[in-house]
Amino acid sequence: MSLTSALFTSLTGLSANSLAIQVSGDNIANSNTPGYKASRIDFETSLSQTVRPASEPLGESGGTNGVQIGLGVNVGAITRHFTNGSLSPTGRNTDMAIEGNGFFQVNQSDSTFFTRAGNFALDSEFKLVAPNGGRVQGFGVDSNFNVLEGQVGDITVPVGSLTLAEATRNVRFDGNLNANGDVAMQGTLINTTPLFDPNQGSGFADVASLLTDLEDGGGTALFSAGDTITIRGAAKGGSTLPDHTFEVGASNTTGSDAFGTTLGDFANFLNAMFGLDESVGPTVGITVDNATGVLTIQGNTGTANDLTLESNHVLLNVDTNPAQPFDLDKAQSADGESVRTTFVGFDSLGTPMTLDLTVVLEDKGTTGTQWRFYAQSGDDSDLDRALGTGTLTFDTNGQLTSALDASVAIDRLGTGATTPQQIALDFSVSESGGGLSALTDSISQVTAVSQDGSPIGSLRDFTVGQDGTIKGVFSNGLLRDLGRVALATFSNPSGLQHVGGNLFQVSANSGDPTVVSAGGAGTGRIIGGALELSNVDLSNEFINLITASTGFSASSRVLSTSDEMLQELLAIVR
Repeated sequence: MSLTSALFTSLTGLSANSLAIQVSGDNIANSNTPGYKASRIDFETSLSQTVRPASEPLGESGGTNGVQIGLGVNVGAITRHFTNGSLSPTGRNTDMAIEGNGFFQVNQSDSTFFTRAGNFALDSEFKLVAPNGGRVQGFGVDSNFNVLEGQVGDITVPVGSLTLAEATRNVRFDGNLNANGDVAMQGTLINTTPLFDPNQGSGFADVASLLTDLEDGGGTALFSAGDTITIRGAAKGGSTLPDHTFEVGASNTTGSDAFGTTLGDFANFLNAMFGLDESVGPTVGITVDNATGVLTIQGNTGTANDLTLESNHVLLNVDTNPAQPFDLDKAQSADGESVRTTFVGFDSLGTPMTLDLTVVLEDKGTTGTQWRFYAQSGDDSDLDRALGTGTLTFDTNGQLTSALDASVAIDRLGTGATTPQQIALDFSVSESGGGLSALTDSISQVTAVSQDGSPIGSLRDFTVGQDGTIKGVFSNGLLRDLGRVALATFSNPSGLQHVGGNLFQVSANSGDPTVVSAGGAGTGRIIGGALELSNVDLSNEFINLITASTGFSASSRVLSTSDEMLQELLAIVR
């Protein structure tokens, strides 16, 4: 081997070890870069000069090995290792770390890149972006906030600008019904004095009598077309009802709750105003006795359904010339163990609606007790307060065995909200307790303990789940999925091309990305509010620096020694 070859061999050592120092320097410089992955340099031997080839054994002579002299070192590979770095909590909800083999996918200038660094933020358009402006990619949601996997796009988190309301669909009740109470036997009974109609054969009014034909006992007309009848101060179960008006013979409903021309129309108005549920028995409702001209109001049973309507509650033309057209007499009050509770629900626009639930003891038997519930609301868009009724059956241990027709519908016509709105009433015992029982007590008590639905609220905050789902937290307490951050995996992540800015790009040897939700295809899980630190091992890098600098120094010594030998050779010639 010539001295010149030794010079060039030492040069390869200098070059390779200087590259090793450069690789370690890059690793050390990025030891605090989020998501950075350290690189490692691997050397390999260069070509060898064959001084004497190997020979095979012949006859009595043995074989000989070849004689080769290496010509230096080459850089075999510089490999980036994607082992996980340590996780550091940051408390920022836009920061994310991957615990696994996945990559975040970002889109920048219509080009797709991949990164392990999750130090994201929201831009002015509420897009989730990387520090270089690349938009984080993931799966969006439909109008019902269901994540739509398959189509990847920008992730948007409109904090402070997205508003949401939810309709009440379910209400749970808790409490105890006093099984020792009295069984309900009768409802309220209110009668008017006789009403006369000279156009009828009997001289008494009936349901078909025109209001403008009605007379008192002295032959004086009670109403004229255009009169308004105002019900003010009427009550149900001790709770005063809102004012309602009825217009006599009107051609439209402007300014009135109802209009009509006959006594039957007025009876229907009163029936709806009180929310009388005629489905529970033939005696409930408002009737007119043809033989006596008496209008009778028959209410539902239970003290909580007791009606109050006195003569001074029915006012004619209250704003101009007030008068009392009827004399009323309360013949009997409603009886029976009962209880009423009030709760507030919401329609699909977030408008609050007040609903009443009344429960009445109907029967005691050898198998237990039976109760009837009535649901009513003055916020029903039509005049009728009644929403529905059903029965609750309890066994001899006071435990609920059945709840029939435990769903009601409230009309929201003319409000812009979904109508009718169905609300399920849940009286059963849940895993956490609660529910209704029917045991002996001093009083009955029922309370609405939980329900869904809420008024309008704005997006206040968000969290990121382990599967990458971004869950929005609204000011009204609602939680909704806003999207899901997608992760990508590669068959050969070391083959990705690093393009700076913590970004990688697909190369010919990385394989195509598989984009899925976190947890699938070996991507690992996402940790919200944390960052993955660099996986650089400083102690290992310092050792690499020592070995590389030693190798560099040794190669330089070979170079200087070869030079000295050449100088000696030249000196002999001189």
